Amino acid sequence: MEPERECRVLSIQSHVVRGYVGNKAATFPLQVLGFEVDTVNSVQFSNHTGYAHWKGQVLNSDELHELYEGLKLNKVNQYDYVLTGYTRDTSFLAMVVDIVQELKQQNSNLVYVCDPVMGDKWNGKAPWLYVPKDLLPVYRDKVVPVADIITPNQFEAELLTGRKIYTEKDALEVMDMLHAMGPETVVITSSDLQAPLGNDYLIALGSYRKTNADGTKITQRIRMESPKVDAAFVGTGDLFAAMLLAWTHKHPNNLKVACEKTVSAMQHVLQRTIKSAKAQAGEGNKPNSANLELRMVQSKKDIENPEIIVKATVL
Repeated sequence: MEPERECRVLSIQSHVVRGYVGNKAATFPLQVLGFEVDTVNSVQFSNHTGYAHWKGQVLNSDELHELYEGLKLNKVNQYDYVLTGYTRDTSFLAMVVDIVQELKQQNSNLVYVCDPVMGDKWNGKAPWLYVPKDLLPVYRDKVVPVADIITPNQFEAELLTGRKIYTEKDALEVMDMLHAMGPETVVITSSDLQAPLGNDYLIALGSYRKTNADGTKITQRIRMESPKVDAAFVGTGDLFAAMLLAWTHKHPNNLKVACEKTVSAMQHVLQRTIKSAKAQAGEGNKPNSANLELRMVQSKKDIENPEIIVKATVL
C-alpha cells in the first residue's frame, strides 16, 4: 500500500553515527512505508548517550532557523507531516513551534506528530526527568496546542496535565485533558497500570477524538497489552512515533488498526533485537548498549507488513 501521492515528512530529531535513535530510528521505517523523509539533525553524536562514551555536536535554534530558511528560499518547504522527538533546549523547541505554525499556514492539513520526551519511570522507581524542567511549560503551553498526534508515556502525560494516573479511568480522563489542549490523537505508549493479561504485559492506551464539519464528534478509545521485553532498549519511542505516523496515514479514522500495526511491528523488532543481543553477548552475559541496538534493517519485512500479534481492545 503506497501513499497515493508523494507524502513528505519533515523530521527534526537526533542523529547518531552508530545505532538507531532519533532520525536514525524514524527514517528507515518511514521510507520503507513509502514516505519521503527530510531530516534535520538536532544533534550529531557518535552514538546514543547510554554508552560509556559519546562525542558530537548540537544544533542550536539559529542553525535550525538557517536550515529552514534555505528550504524556504528554494520554495521546497511543503510538508504533509512534521515529526519531532527528544530536545533539550527551550529556544530550539520554540523555533520548532514557529516552523510548525508557518508550515500549517501553508498547508492546513499538515499533521504534526510530537513525542513530548521529558522523562520516564522504570520498574516502580521514582520518575526521572531527563530534560531541563523549563521544557515542561514550553511543551504544555506551546507545543501540545499545535500538535495533532502526541505519544507521551504515562509520566509525560501526567506532567503535561498535572494529574496523576492510578487507574484506567484516570488515564482516559488525562487523555481527554490532552485532547482539550489540541491533539486529535493521544497514545500513552507505556504505563504502570495493571494489565488484565498479567504482570508480564505492558499497557498502552489510545484515544482519537475528531469533530466533524457538522459539529458531531467521533471518539475511539483502545487498550493494548504487549509482552514486556526485559532489556533497556534505546530508540523505541522514536520508532513508535514514526510507525504511528505511517499507519495513521494509511488508516485514517481507525486508531485501532493503526495501533495494532505499530505495536505489533515494535514487538517483532524488539524480539529480534533481544534474541540477537543475547547471542552476541554470549551465554550468561548481560547484553551491552552496542548489542542492544535495534535490528532495524533485519526487520524490514515486519515494518512493511507486520503480522498482527498484539490486538487492541476497544474501550
